[in-house]
Amino acid sequence: MRWPGATTRVLLALAAGAIAGLALAHASAPAAATAAAIAQPIGKLWLSALQMTVVPLVLSLVILGVANAANAAASGRVARRAMLVFVVLLSLFSGYAAVVAPTVLASVEPDPQLAASLQGGMVAAPAGGAPSLAQWIGNIVPSNAIMAAAQGAMLPLVVFALFFGFALTRIAAERRAQVIGLCQGIADAMIVIVHWVLLAAPLGVFALMLAVCAQAGLGVVGALAGYIVLQCGLYLGATAICYVLVAVSAGRSPLAFARAALPVQVVAASTQSSLATLPAMLESARERLGIPATVAGLVLPMAVTLFRITSPIQYVTAACFVAWAYGIELAPLQLAAGAALAVVISLGSVGLPGQVSFMATVLPVTQSMGLPLEPLGLLLAVDTIPDVFATTGNVTGDLAATSIVARHSPDAGDPDEPPPVEAA
Repeated sequence: MRWPGATTRVLLALAAGAIAGLALAHASAPAAATAAAIAQPIGKLWLSALQMTVVPLVLSLVILGVANAANAAASGRVARRAMLVFVVLLSLFSGYAAVVAPTVLASVEPDPQLAASLQGGMVAAPAGGAPSLAQWIGNIVPSNAIMAAAQGAMLPLVVFALFFGFALTRIAAERRAQVIGLCQGIADAMIVIVHWVLLAAPLGVFALMLAVCAQAGLGVVGALAGYIVLQCGLYLGATAICYVLVAVSAGRSPLAFARAALPVQVVAASTQSSLATLPAMLESARERLGIPATVAGLVLPMAVTLFRITSPIQYVTAACFVAWAYGIELAPLQLAAGAALAVVISLGSVGLPGQVSFMATVLPVTQSMGLPLEPLGLLLAVDTIPDVFATTGNVTGDLAATSIVARHSPDAGDPDEPPPVEAA
């Protein structure tokens, strides 16, 4: 008999933890409290093991992301336009999540038992109000990068990594290659550690789910189901926005774009991999959308490497869900900080395996907004469920971005290619 895959094992552990916790809560309150007291340290230990890799992994990924973006932009005007389009669209979709996610969540009252179990069992909600504008601006640039890393202050740490990455582009190529090689080695080593820690993911997820369900009952199950529905809805909304962007910024018919994107979306939904969908994207871009080969052949591989429209949506939505579960009202500055950080991190995290990237990407955004981190273990367990919608949204965004770049790159035309599809 074939052993279940890692994702299946984690989902089974999540279900088993929920069943065990609900059964204990129904049978005996003292037994449920005792089981939760035993399970909580186990789950927290597993989460701490994941958290210990985040600072070096994020630091190296941001530096590598800047280096990759600089290399891509150096390849020509089309590549520079593509990078600009990627950043603008990622910012758009990150802002979209920062507005829609808290608005939708605010319309639903969280279960008081859920908030009580999180605040009383796992970790206390952060005290104090949101920082003032002056405090927030003053904290963006770290006075001591080492201290920022030690304190886990993600936003100033990422700002330092950005400065460091851009500074690397100004030094001799030989020395730059040495530093980039070191960063790549650190990132690879951290990913290996994360893989080791994820071997214990079924135990950690089981412990976390049992502890919360034993105290909150069915409330946590309903909350996680709502989180999945919210994610899928935001991904579908982002996909729909791509059709609007194509009409407004690329001057193409949304209906014609939808017909061209449909075969690509089918492949994406079946493979759940943007990289595996690249051949289908290239075919649709050239034959159905009439995008010149010089543009499609450059921009689409760049998009697969650097651009995923659902990534910042995922990071911001997870943070907003944590705030909602704890009954924390997010201030505009907190949302702005999280949304900005989500854009930067998404550019450096493309290509990481899903469960590996979750803590390295969602955790910094959540932490930058001053939110507790313990619920992320449960969100990691259910994150693979909306993956079909995420991949479909990503490949639609790739085609939309390529169409926009082609519209604004008249110098890249290929006389052997068919003319672009005109807007209806």
